[in-house]
Amino acid sequence: MERFFRQMRGLSAATAHLCGLIAITLVLCPTVVMADPIRGAGSTFAAPIIARWAENYEKARMDDGDFSSPDWTVDYELVGSLAGLMRLDQPELDFAASDMPVSHEELAKHGRQQFPIVLGSVAVAVNLDGIEKSGINLTGPVLADIYLGKIKSWADPAIKAINPNIALPDLAISAVTRKDGSGTTFIFTEYLSSVSPEWKATHGADTLIKWPVGTSVEGTQDLIRAVQATKGAIAYADFGQVKRANLPYAAIGNKAGKFVKPGPEGVRAAASVASWDEAKDFAVSLTDQPAEGAYPIAGATFAVVSRKIGPHRFGRVQDFFRLAFENGGKDAEALGYVPVTPQMVSQIVKYWLKKDTAASQ
Repeated sequence: MERFFRQMRGLSAATAHLCGLIAITLVLCPTVVMADPIRGAGSTFAAPIIARWAENYEKARMDDGDFSSPDWTVDYELVGSLAGLMRLDQPELDFAASDMPVSHEELAKHGRQQFPIVLGSVAVAVNLDGIEKSGINLTGPVLADIYLGKIKSWADPAIKAINPNIALPDLAISAVTRKDGSGTTFIFTEYLSSVSPEWKATHGADTLIKWPVGTSVEGTQDLIRAVQATKGAIAYADFGQVKRANLPYAAIGNKAGKFVKPGPEGVRAAASVASWDEAKDFAVSLTDQPAEGAYPIAGATFAVVSRKIGPHRFGRVQDFFRLAFENGGKDAEALGYVPVTPQMVSQIVKYWLKKDTAASQ
C-alpha cells in the first residue's frame, strides 16, 4: 500500500449482468463509463485510514447511499505530506493530506482550505531484546540527545536513570529517520523543538531535516523494515503501523511528569486542551500538551483543498469526508487513530459553509 492504491468496485448488479464478469466488463462493455475518481496525495501517517474510508465510500455508492456525488472511487498516493501539498498545484489533484498544519496566510495566498480529518500519535519504536511493548521509558531531552548524536548507547546513564528496572544492553543506538518530506517528521521534530533548546536552535521543526545521525529512508514501510532488521534501532512512525508491525515502543515523559504510551487515550487527552476554537483554519499543535494523561508526540492530519478545482470537485471532497466523519470513527479507532469529535465536525461544517459563501461572492 506504500505506493498507490485504487479501489475500483461499485458496478451495479444490472450492469454486471449485461456485461458479464466485472473484470471482463471493463474491457468488453464500451457503454460502461466510470466517473473520475476523487484524487488525493500526501500523508503516509493517515494512509491506512484514508484507504479504509475509501472502501466505505464505495460501499455507500453501491448501497445507493444519500451522498450527493456520483463518483465511486478514491485514489490516494502515499508521497508524504510535503509532496502532497506541492502537488496541489496540479489540476488533477482534489486534496492533499498533511500532518503539518498550513498557516492561515499561506492558505489565503493560494486560495485553499484546511480542516482536520483524524488525530493520532507518533510512536517511538525500538528494537531491543527483552523489551516488551512500552516497557522502556524515554523523555524528550533524552530523545533529542539521541537524535543530536550525544547519546550513543542504550546503556547511557541518562537512559538507565529513567529505566531502573530494565537491564539495558551496552549496544549502539541506531537511529532511523525519514529522508522524504514527512508530516510525521514534522510532528516528531516539533516535539523535539519544544523540549530541547539545542534541537530548536540547530534544526527546528520541519518536514525535511538534515539529520545529524542515523540512517534515512523513504516512507513509513521502509522505516519499519529498517527497525525490524537492526538491533539497537530507534525510529518514529505512526502508532497504528508500529503496533501492527509488532515492534516494541516507548512510553514518553510528558509535561506533567507522567510516562504515557502512544495510543488513543493519550491523544484524546492532548486534544482536550488544544485551542481549536481560537485557531484560524484549525492550525493547532497537539505536541507537548499540559494535560496529565496527554501523550506528548500527538498530531492531526489535515485535508488541504484548493478552491481552484471548482465547486463541483470541492463538493465531492466534502462529500467523501462527510461520510468519513459520520461513519468512519470506529474504523479510525480500530487502526489506532482518534476520530475528530462531533463538536469538531460541527465546526468543520460551519467552516465549509462560511468558505463556500465567501467564495461565491
